[in-house]
Amino acid sequence: MSDVASALTLIKRGADEILIEAELADKLKSGRPLRVKAGFDPTAPDLHLGHTVLINKLRHFQELGHQVLFLIGDFTGMIGDPSGKNTTRPPLSREQIMENAKTYQEQVFKILDPERTEICFNSAWMNELGAAGMIRLASRSTVARMLERDDFAKRYTNEQPIAVHEFLYPLCQGYDSVAMRADVELGGTDQKFNLLMGRELQKHEGQSPQCVVMMPLLEGLDGVNKMSKSLGNYIGIAEPAREIFGKVMSVSDQLMWRYYELLSFRPESEIAALRWEIEAGRNPRDAKVMLAQELVARFHDRAAAEDALRDFEARFQRCVIPDDLPEVGVQVGADGLPVFQVLKQAGLTSTTSEAIRMIEQGGVRLNGERVADKGLILTAGETVVLQVGKRKFASVVLG
Repeated sequence: MSDVASALTLIKRGADEILIEAELADKLKSGRPLRVKAGFDPTAPDLHLGHTVLINKLRHFQELGHQVLFLIGDFTGMIGDPSGKNTTRPPLSREQIMENAKTYQEQVFKILDPERTEICFNSAWMNELGAAGMIRLASRSTVARMLERDDFAKRYTNEQPIAVHEFLYPLCQGYDSVAMRADVELGGTDQKFNLLMGRELQKHEGQSPQCVVMMPLLEGLDGVNKMSKSLGNYIGIAEPAREIFGKVMSVSDQLMWRYYELLSFRPESEIAALRWEIEAGRNPRDAKVMLAQELVARFHDRAAAEDALRDFEARFQRCVIPDDLPEVGVQVGADGLPVFQVLKQAGLTSTTSEAIRMIEQGGVRLNGERVADKGLILTAGETVVLQVGKRKFASVVLG
């Protein structure tokens, strides 16, 4: 296999679409280090595994000798990209943006090589553009063109409001590519319109248009929706090692292979061999342990991965209650309080209906014993250990 062919094989691993693949092959044949861009609006302080799908692909480019341009959208974050949203996203303040951006810089180097990474802020050129420059930029597209974007089209059809500033977002993202002279831009499948805008604006400015590599959106722990902090189905890369490990172990057997495809750095041949073993009868838990340890070691270290495995085995195979239990006080009154209400007040479930459901499913333990009666009354003067599911424990002082 030629060097270009092997490079394309690595770049295409897990990718959803490449536009235009022949152009990318030509860029690779040039032999020069390519400028590979990916932008992240710091709309939340921490990155999760969904974000790392793109960051992992950036690392692949680094392994091939190319330069990564990690763009923090401190300017565009104040506009707010409405991709996938049916409402206008509230813009963030400058203070929120910069606070979140600090954590991004700390976290990305758990994956990327600092020597081949340039951290950029798009305010550096967008602030210089000024009002006149922004008007010139806006003249590069039309309202009809903007309404080709799927989420805008749906909102227009449904008579939902679209703020004028939202039309500026794709243009600003495209202008980033012009300012950075990007050869390649990475983005999720929901970013296709914005990514192609970069190609159009580069052509207009006489630059060679960037190639676009689109990565799929990673499903969250529920296996249905895109991983998102707002949905609570995420695994944060800054979370404690034991939390990351436990969350990975909780994914379904089917979703596990999706995570392997998009998150693991193991060779594809090794993953294929492991999948064959699982299909032939090996316990899927073994594959989850390998994936969980790989991810914990990446975001913490190997010792933390081994410790997380020991903790998991102690907690869930031998039902050992952890030593570092949080202590919570709950007022139950003279007549006591049903256990499902105690669970909610202790913060172990978000609602009483969730508590009842977990009891009915056999997912609640009181002092190590499974709770079968959802009407069980807990009385004042006791301290009990409550467990919900596999990972939530608390020492509850009943007052």
